[in-house]
Amino acid sequence: MNVQEHKIGILRIDRSGLAAAYKIKELGGVPFLSELKIANMIEGSENIIKEFDCEFGEHTERLLECDTIIVSPGISLDIPILRKAKEKNIHLISEIEFGFLIKHPESKIIAITGSNGKSTTVSLIHYILQTAGYNSVLAGNIGMAFCSYPIEKPGIDFIVLELSSFQLELIDKFKPDVAAILNITPDHLNRYNNFDDYALAKFNIFRNQDKSDLAILNLDDTMSLKHRNKLDPKYFSLNSKTDIYFDGKQIKFGSELLNIDNSTIKGPHNIANIMASILAVSPFGISNKTIEKSLSTFASLPHRLEFVAEINGVKFVNDSKATNTESVKYALQSFDKPIRIIMGGGGKGEDYTVLNPYLKKYARKVYLTGETRLEMKKAFNGSVELAVIENFEETIRIAFKEASAGEYVVLSPACTSYDMFNNFEERGNRFKEIVLKLKNES
Repeated sequence: MNVQEHKIGILRIDRSGLAAAYKIKELGGVPFLSELKIANMIEGSENIIKEFDCEFGEHTERLLECDTIIVSPGISLDIPILRKAKEKNIHLISEIEFGFLIKHPESKIIAITGSNGKSTTVSLIHYILQTAGYNSVLAGNIGMAFCSYPIEKPGIDFIVLELSSFQLELIDKFKPDVAAILNITPDHLNRYNNFDDYALAKFNIFRNQDKSDLAILNLDDTMSLKHRNKLDPKYFSLNSKTDIYFDGKQIKFGSELLNIDNSTIKGPHNIANIMASILAVSPFGISNKTIEKSLSTFASLPHRLEFVAEINGVKFVNDSKATNTESVKYALQSFDKPIRIIMGGGGKGEDYTVLNPYLKKYARKVYLTGETRLEMKKAFNGSVELAVIENFEETIRIAFKEASAGEYVVLSPACTSYDMFNNFEERGNRFKEIVLKLKNES
């Protein structure tokens, strides 16, 4: 894509939008940035105004003068300005598509999507590649945006991308060398017409792949199997013998056995993530010895079943990244004794009753807070002991006060953070701050 010959608009001044804008400028183009928020609500807006042609507070028809519009993830494709753009046949793409169009042809792409486990899996793939001596960058829905790196230049061996359904909605020619869907469970149902539409957005990851590329699916995942169509994927499984599977003790990959006893990440969901990671790097000649070394030294990610502190025998765990019910199922099954679980936040249209059998089996008590607390109370009533508390810090304090030595207090919300916080990281960091304050008080 020759950016000097295209008029490119960028819808929303956020992490990915700004990365694309700076990349276009670096390549000799002149982007136009459009942001619905007023300027003083955007961090660094004074510098952005100096660098770029911008508008704030509205999306005007100046966008319709562009040949291509890069739409930031999360923006509804049904807003008025985009409906007009479609009528004028203006090319709408994501920052992921733009990055693919300008990247150096020698850089291979490993792209991972799914409802749960994406961040752990891409981080592990990236770490295995680095351990094997490759120059790998990690981008997309994690860390820095795709276009933040010098992707147009030679020298990057692998670009490992974590992709959300939103980022996959506006791809056209994007073609990863390796693509995987880890699982598809109900999520973002406030955005999509139904569960199938959400699944189909995920399946865009395979759209342009051919026989030279590797597609990976979870054999245990019903929705993935329903939509696989004419794919010829490699499979991973916790329950069945397939391309790579877990036999209860070790991972079997063809004739090879991989010992995961020393893995730093535990639980069935992480064994599935490990198998997906091994499949993803399998075309590139990485030895089992390197993979096992990577598993034993890989640092688990913050906000994903992250141990915070132990106070008077009570262990606190931050699982703020658990923004849907499937993630909470994993959390509930990851401990050796019943837990006190803190839940609630911004709703996404999920059916919380699916958690009832898991809460009944694994939870000592559920502490509900945030915007969805009353909705959750109705869903869980009768299955488990409940406490409904409006204030976030008070919720943590009450859970600690009621906990006995040897028990766990786990933040695993099953909801977004947007009712109280800007993102799940801020929510998790606030949880950790409060826990450390409790520790100092004790």
